[in-house]
Amino acid sequence: MIHQNPLLRDQEPGKKFITMGEIMLRLTPPNYDKIRMATSFDASYGGSEANIALALASLGVDSTFFTVVPNNSLGKSAIRSLRSSDVHCTPVILSTPEETPTHRLGTYYLETGFGIRPSEVIYDRKHSALTEYDFTGYDLKALLQGFDWLHLSGITPALAPNCRQLTLDMLKTAKELGLTVSFDGNFRSTLWSWEEARDFCTQCLPYVDVLMGIEPYHLWRDENDHSKGDVKDGVPLQPAYEQQDEIFQAFIARWPNLKSIARHVRYAHSGSENSLKAFMWYEGHTFESKLFTFTILDRVGGGDAFASGLIYAMIHDYKPMDMLNFAVASSVIKHTIHGDANITDDANTIRSLMNMNYDIKR
Repeated sequence: MIHQNPLLRDQEPGKKFITMGEIMLRLTPPNYDKIRMATSFDASYGGSEANIALALASLGVDSTFFTVVPNNSLGKSAIRSLRSSDVHCTPVILSTPEETPTHRLGTYYLETGFGIRPSEVIYDRKHSALTEYDFTGYDLKALLQGFDWLHLSGITPALAPNCRQLTLDMLKTAKELGLTVSFDGNFRSTLWSWEEARDFCTQCLPYVDVLMGIEPYHLWRDENDHSKGDVKDGVPLQPAYEQQDEIFQAFIARWPNLKSIARHVRYAHSGSENSLKAFMWYEGHTFESKLFTFTILDRVGGGDAFASGLIYAMIHDYKPMDMLNFAVASSVIKHTIHGDANITDDANTIRSLMNMNYDIKR
């Protein structure tokens, strides 16, 4: 029997979404405890691309996730967590010890911040199954055939050389097949250097339609003289509208294939209270969202919720300002949910927040 999302019953066939990345076991000390003092951990699963597939599936989008996990109880449990939220996992590879010698699922530990104490993440993901699998000869055309949208991030290629090659091959194949491609640079300093990230992620840009974030990419003022610096040099983390518009315009001039660029801006008042807004270039204009201020329950996955919200709004042909505000509202709601993914299953809930309506739903 084909795995189907029950949320799609009685609906007209919609866009089919696929993403690829690593899913990890997440271990979190309860009650905001420090890792060094923890005697127990709450277990869940997460990973940037998996989070986006989960969020979209929860909202009724036909979502598929591709990865490699070891064929053991941990790998099967990770896939079960995806299937339980109606993510299609048919392409997932359950690897053998011969295929992935270390035969392990990546793990990360999250120490949740509180008040003035920020959250902290410790990765234990080297030699995970995805990084050891040989994708040489894997039929990517067969994998991507029939899908409308592919999403990738800069986290997966940072893991290993085979993941870098797989990312580029998937981007090229998706463009050959006519898929819409979104990409989130998602820099992780514990996985590779800033220059390594910029060098690789810049190679991805010619194949991207929807770009999430403006780093890590080279956007030279002069392609022939890099000593003149990057257009983004000196721009603050919380830019003014005019500064952000200038950067967007420079991206579009360099890569006219980009149909949209969006990035969210965070204002951290403390470890427990933040504000978010976002900017988006779309159809020749730069848009600026509302500013949302909120208390944080779980910050991890906030950027992924922004990305999934934008993808959802684009798939459903929202107006540009509604696209952007829906994406920010998706991220804000994620900050109130335990775990990596925004598992909100009602788009109206996000739209209510988008319109800053906080009334009780009865």
